[in-house]
Amino acid sequence: MPNTKSAKKALRQNEKRRIKNLSQKRGIKRAVKNYKSILSDGGVEDARKQLSSLYKNLDKAAKSGVIKKNKSSRMKSRLARRLNTPAENGDANLPVNSQIE
Repeated sequence: MPNTKSAKKALRQNEKRRIKNLSQKRGIKRAVKNYKSILSDGGVEDARKQLSSLYKNLDKAAKSGVIKKNKSSRMKSRLARRLNTPAENGDANLPVNSQIE
C-alpha cells in the first residue's frame, strides 16, 4: 500500500490508465476478429469499410502508447494483405504464424 499522498494519487492514476488501456486493447481485438469473420463470409466491400475504422483504432492506440507503433504498422499490413489476397488462394500467401493480436 502506498504511504504518501502522492503515491496514493499515482496508484489511482495508474489504475484508471490500466483500465482504459485494457479497454482499448480489447476493442482492437474485437474489431480484428469482426473484420476476419466478415472476410471469411465473403463480404469484401464490408471489410473495406471496416478496415478504415480499424486503421483509425490502431493509429490511436499507437499514438497513446497502448501498443507500439511498429506493431500497429505490422497489423495494418497483415490485415490489408488478407483483404487483397485472391479468394481462390485464401490465406495461402500469408505466413504460417500470422496471428494478429
